[in-house]
Amino acid sequence: MTPLSLTRALMMLAAAVLVVAGCSKSNDHAAHAGGHAHKAPHGGLLVELGEHAYNAELVRDGDAGKLTVYFLDGHAENFVRLALPSISVVAYAGGERRTLTLLAVANSVTGETVGNTSQYEAQADWVKKFAEFNGEIGAVEIRGSKFGPAAFALKK
Repeated sequence: MTPLSLTRALMMLAAAVLVVAGCSKSNDHAAHAGGHAHKAPHGGLLVELGEHAYNAELVRDGDAGKLTVYFLDGHAENFVRLALPSISVVAYAGGERRTLTLLAVANSVTGETVGNTSQYEAQADWVKKFAEFNGEIGAVEIRGSKFGPAAFALKK
């Protein structure tokens, strides 16, 4: 191998390592098809929207019977505000299909308002009873692109 060929080979290897390591923050929450994962900031379940474009974090509060969904960027580091007044979640719990309409939540601390927020919530008594259930987040539009429905399996 000539010195030039060896240099090219080493440069290609270094570029490949950088591409693979470029998004290698590890944790135990949401594994992506690319072989890496991100941590849910509220300790919930991350659901990938699109090919590493965005995440929806589902957080169940069993005591209050509340389900909250936060929308985050592809690395689950920054909140992403949506213009939607509500989103829908269909869940399969206790052998029944259950639909929740989560309403946009305003937050005076972050300046988020209904119509410009990353947080959506709904309360339902069945959320108190079932700690684990499957379902899907309905279709949403984020920054001009449509995503979903997105399937999930919420575990304890």
